[in-house]
Amino acid sequence: MKVSLLAYTPNAEDIVSSAAKLCYSQSGVEEIIEKQSEEDRDRFLNMLMDIGHESPIEHISFTFAVEGVSRALTHQLVRHRLASYSQQSQRYVKLEQFEYIVPPSIEKDEDAREIYIKTMEEIQERYNQIADILTDKHYKEFIEHGIDEKKAMNMASKKAIEDARYIFPNACETKIVITMNARSLKNFFEHRCCERAQWEIRRLATEMLKIVKEIAPTIFKSSGPLCISGPCPEGKMTCGKIKEIREKFDKI
Repeated sequence: MKVSLLAYTPNAEDIVSSAAKLCYSQSGVEEIIEKQSEEDRDRFLNMLMDIGHESPIEHISFTFAVEGVSRALTHQLVRHRLASYSQQSQRYVKLEQFEYIVPPSIEKDEDAREIYIKTMEEIQERYNQIADILTDKHYKEFIEHGIDEKKAMNMASKKAIEDARYIFPNACETKIVITMNARSLKNFFEHRCCERAQWEIRRLATEMLKIVKEIAPTIFKSSGPLCISGPCPEGKMTCGKIKEIREKFDKI
């Protein structure tokens, strides 16, 4: 898994602080920014985060590039709807040799790993076969309709992989660009940094949290699963490791 920060709102904490102060000030934003010291800004932001006044943090956003993750992960990720996503297409990108994610539990078991890898290799073989069969079929149809050979082959190949891709599993590796504002990110961290979240998206959320904390440490000071700043909300389904979890996120 590779997680990179492509872009973010510059002077993020200054913007949030000045936007929040504007609600209670006769001054304009530029004057507010000019007058506030770093110490005043941090004190005000700490108060803002402590009382849970989060609407001003929607003014800042972060864009990530994520590679080496599975479609199983991105199917969960896009459920966080207050965000923008651009994902590698299996419709337009022919996967001559598709990459796949191996879950740790399978990686550690020799028998399970052998079966898993053989299955992935067979899927690749069947994908190639289906894509070739459909390409040949569509090519002949386009030729019959008077389309020139080069264009017909290009169109046939693209149309073939539209349907051949259905054979790919959730394990298939993908790449995605994500943009979220800070409030959506905090909500994302609350749900996906939790031990009850699926292992892969939990790893992604934790890596993203590490990155944004370097940019806006005060805004994300208490970010992570809900149990780091209060009781576990999972009830009987709790992981029971609240002490270890708090220690883990205290170091991030």
